[in-house]
Amino acid sequence: MFIVPLALTIYAFIDCLNTSEEDTKHLPKIAWVFIILLFWIVGPVVWLVAGKNRHNRAGGAGPASWQRNRRQQWVAPDDNPDFLKSLKDDRKPEVEAEEEPRRDGGTSPDDKTPPTS
Repeated sequence: MFIVPLALTIYAFIDCLNTSEEDTKHLPKIAWVFIILLFWIVGPVVWLVAGKNRHNRAGGAGPASWQRNRRQQWVAPDDNPDFLKSLKDDRKPEVEAEEEPRRDGGTSPDDKTPPTS
């Protein structure tokens, strides 16, 4: 009997703290926090019923369809064109440095041509 109201109060308190000021209804957010904490069983129930704007999607879509649409928007890194472009951009300075000829006229150990005299 003690655990259920305590869990409800904790849930409503955390939900209230995570809700933005614009999404609270009827009272300021700080007032809702005091109501939840002072009126131990009634406060959390009132918060869950009347304290927060619940955003329903157009067309009566509920949370299940919202979750499905959100999952479809995620793109794996190897399929994400922005991520692949950023990899190419990171690699360009390395490639340009390798292709740039030596300006000091010296030879490096990797040169295959014999020195001319």
